[in-house]
Amino acid sequence: MHTRTIILLAVSLPLWTGCSAPFSAATLRLPPPAEVAESVEAASLPAQLAAEIRLPTPTQQPALIVAVATPDPLLPELHNWGLAPELTNEEWLNSPPLRLADLRGKVVMVEFWTFGCINCQHVTPTLQQWHQQYSDQGLVIIGVHTPEFAYEREVVNVAAAAERAGITWPVAIDNERQSWQAYNNHYWPAMYIIDKQGNIRYLAIGEGNYGPTEAVIKKLLAE
Repeated sequence: MHTRTIILLAVSLPLWTGCSAPFSAATLRLPPPAEVAESVEAASLPAQLAAEIRLPTPTQQPALIVAVATPDPLLPELHNWGLAPELTNEEWLNSPPLRLADLRGKVVMVEFWTFGCINCQHVTPTLQQWHQQYSDQGLVIIGVHTPEFAYEREVVNVAAAAERAGITWPVAIDNERQSWQAYNNHYWPAMYIIDKQGNIRYLAIGEGNYGPTEAVIKKLLAE
């Protein structure tokens, strides 16, 4: 009589949360619809993107997003995903209210963040570097501060956190989530890169993979 030994291997994986943890596919290279993996469940994005790209939902483990091969390994293939939703926030830090329509001819990064998110804190030094390096060449970084918790809704707390972090670019106060909802955004941080004509050309979620994002900024500035 033979006996069998059955070994159960349990693997614990972190859940994908709104304040995103670093992972290897943090930078999403938006592929044409036919090249998007069907197994990845759709999450809400701006209407221009939602019909054509599938992303992890907040309860899913991050999935590998199909990337389009390009001659430059740092530069993802760029597609035109249509006009970015306008920013209509009325309360701002470091700037009077800005409108994307008034920024045509500039490359704009709209970054959704909240100061209590550790991943947002980790991204800030790189954004500061890009702000210093490329603002004279036409890059405008706009931080859209959409709070997750009640204490992040207090503008005085946002201002103090921005000062501590050295954030000098414009910050829209999005306490009512009007911009968050306009973009159908679900993630902190999320960086939408908008070209000189006002179209979304690239999306990066989470921290890390800064090389491809910077390559996109440089390419769009040169267009």
